[in-house]
Order: sequence, then structure tokens, then C-alpha cells
Amino acid sequence: MWAKLWSSLDNWFFGGAGQDPVDRGAFVRALSYLYAVVRDITHGEINLRAMSLVYTTLLTLIPLAAFSFAILKLLGAGSDLELVVYQFFSALGPQEAPKLTSRVVVFANRIGGGVLGSVGFALLALTLIITIKKVEDSFNFLWRVQKPRSLARRVTEYLTLLVVGPILLVVFVGLSHRAIDSASFRDLTHLPLLDILTTAGIKLAPYVMVVAFFTGLYTLVPNTRVRLRPALIGAAVAGILWAAVGHMFTDFVVHSPRLAIVYAGFAFIVAALLWTYSGWLILLAGALLSFYVQNPAYLRLGLQALELSGAEVEQLSLRVMYLVGRAYLRGERRWNLNSLASELGLPSIAVADTVVPLEKAGILLVTDEDELVPARDLGRITVAQILEVARAGRVRDFNPRVLPIGPVDRLLAAIDAARREHCGDLTLRDLVEEPPRATLVLASGNGS
Repeated sequence: MWAKLWSSLDNWFFGGAGQDPVDRGAFVRALSYLYAVVRDITHGEINLRAMSLVYTTLLTLIPLAAFSFAILKLLGAGSDLELVVYQFFSALGPQEAPKLTSRVVVFANRIGGGVLGSVGFALLALTLIITIKKVEDSFNFLWRVQKPRSLARRVTEYLTLLVVGPILLVVFVGLSHRAIDSASFRDLTHLPLLDILTTAGIKLAPYVMVVAFFTGLYTLVPNTRVRLRPALIGAAVAGILWAAVGHMFTDFVVHSPRLAIVYAGFAFIVAALLWTYSGWLILLAGALLSFYVQNPAYLRLGLQALELSGAEVEQLSLRVMYLVGRAYLRGERRWNLNSLASELGLPSIAVADTVVPLEKAGILLVTDEDELVPARDLGRITVAQILEVARAGRVRDFNPRVLPIGPVDRLLAAIDAARREHCGDLTLRDLVEEPPRATLVLASGNGS
């Protein structure tokens, strides 16, 4: 039933499978992005990742706060982080949020004071790195990134994030407080209009900070190039949703005595788990929306695995090598996965699955700038080699038992022999340099 419903909605929003998308206007087009996010969330994979991140959040909240406190104490701004921790738990209500904030601060100060020793502190640091890796893996999954960061890049960038993040936070909070407490700002607030704008700005400041934080995550965490506009759109929607869900969650916790009756002293722990799960789910949904904004070709496909037939894989391999070889031979701008996917009208995952076997076979080379170039001279790459890689490059989970059947074996051998005979010594250079076919021009006579 549900499969038929999603299929009908997919057909209505995006057209039938294999057909061009249906243009139903700007509003429906914008609604289709939100529909795609909701559809993918209901399929379960994103929910599982959000639940996993809840568990890792419990493990890393204290060491993350300890690292941040240690850095901020060196800058003389240790109290600023307490405001951020309180903002994170503010959805739990005015009674539970201060309790959790004070407990986190006390534990973090104990760690910062050297209670655990060097070995314990190293284990907490390792927990932090593992957690950040799990966040990166979730973002890479949403962005269809198959190649994660190398270990050296991961350690360097993670440590940089842990050091630079609190510094940027204290700069933002410090400049905000300094601007609000300045004499010129207080003088301006006496004006009626500016007083209203100031009050609105103070109320909107936490949400602006959340959107800015989400934008930074969506831009920097995935191991791929994320443009600013898609990241900002996803962060804005996620930030608004975060605020709305936070207000609803606060009302639920404050005005729901049944939660305290059922769970007694564990009520605030249950509420914290539910809120953390909601927060991660919103964050991942915003990342998925930013992906769809940058890659609208995936809207219909969603999180489904893209399956190409053997003939389609062979055709795609030849087209990819032809375009890459032609650009290299003519000195044109080099192709990358995204530009090739756009040119061929396919999701980039299909191009990536085709490029990887060609790269492993030594036919194609991916540069440090993620550009595609031939791995050797075009005259040394035969068309038969490209076709063989396309046919044998797909990963199989099992090896079927070969059963000798005379008529079938002879037919398959004849087909392979005909293929090799037709391709002959044809190289990629011959294919690229093939002159265009002459067109037949029909000229009408003069009637004489």
C-alpha cells in the first residue's frame, strides 16, 4: 500500500520513471524538495543514523564541553560556553535545562582539572574523533560520497575544528555582548523604531547563530564541494524547523505531567534523549535538502540504489571515456563527476560507479582536483579494453557455479569473438578523431 502511494506521488511530482520531469510551477517545484526529504526519512535509514548519533552524543557531550572550556579559559571566556550549552537544552523547559547545563559544566570542569589523568583524557579525545567521523559518514551518505577523507586529513581537520570552533564561538558571543552593552547602542535603543528592531534582533540572534552553524556544517563536513546557496537553504529550513520543534517540545515537557509521573526521576533523561534525537533528525534532514537543491537530478531516485543494466554500463563507460579523451586531446576544460553527470543527464552516483572500475584498471585517472583525465596515451587505450572493464568491473557478492552447456557456451563464444573482431585494434584515439559522417544534401532541380 505504502509503496504504491509513494510511487504515485513520485509520478505526480517528477513524472514517470525514465521520463522528463513534469513542470508544475514554482510552488509545486519547491514543495517537491520537501516531499523528497519526507519520503526518504520515512524509509528508515536516516532515522537509524539519527538514533546512532544520539548514542554518540551522550558519549561526547562531556569531552566536547571539556575541550571547549579548556580553550575558552585560555581566552578568559569560559562562561560563554555555558550559554551555548543552555541554549542546546533550552527546549527541555525552564526547570530541566538549568539542571542539565550545570551538570555538564561541572563534569567538564572536572575533566579540565585533570581528574581523569592523561590516559582518560586521551580516551575522551579518541571518542570525540570517532564521533565526528560518524557525523561525517552520515553526511557523506546523504551526499552519496563514496570516498571519505584520508586518515591524515581527518585528524588534521578534526583537531582544527575542535580548536577553531570554540574560538569563533567566543568571538561571536563576545562581539554581540560588547555591541549590546556599548553606550552608543543603549542610546539608539531609546528611539521607538530602533527599540522594536533591537528587541526583535535579540530574539532572532539565537536562530541566526543556529542557521550559521548549520551552514558551516553542511559546507565543511561532507567530503565533496558544497555550494553556499544549497547549504544556506538547507540550514535556513532546518533552523526554522529546529525553532518550531523546540517550542513544541518545551510546551510538551512543561505542560505534560504524565511524563514525570511515568518516568519519575528519569523524566528529564527521557526528555533529553527525545530532544537530541529530534535535533539530529532535523540536522540530517537539512543536509539532505541541501543535497537535493544542489543535485535536483536525484529527487526521484532518492536513497534508492541505482541499478544499470549491463548494456547501459557498457554504453556509459564508452561515453565517459569518449568525453574525457576528447577534452584531453583538444585541450578543453577537464570533466569531473558532476559536470559529466549533468552532461549525460544522470545522477553523479551512476557516473561514479562507472569511473571507479576504469580507474582501478589503469584507464582513467582522477586528479587531486577531482578532474578526470586518461591514465595513458589515447592510442594505447583500446575500445575492447573499455568494454571488458565495463563488463567485469561490477562487484559481485557471489560467484555462480559454471555449468557447461555446449550450445550456450558456443553461442557466447561466438558473440565474444564477433565483438573482438568488430572492435579489432580500434583505440580511443581512433574513436575521438573519427571524422563526422557526411550528410546527404538533397537539392531540387531547376526544372529545365
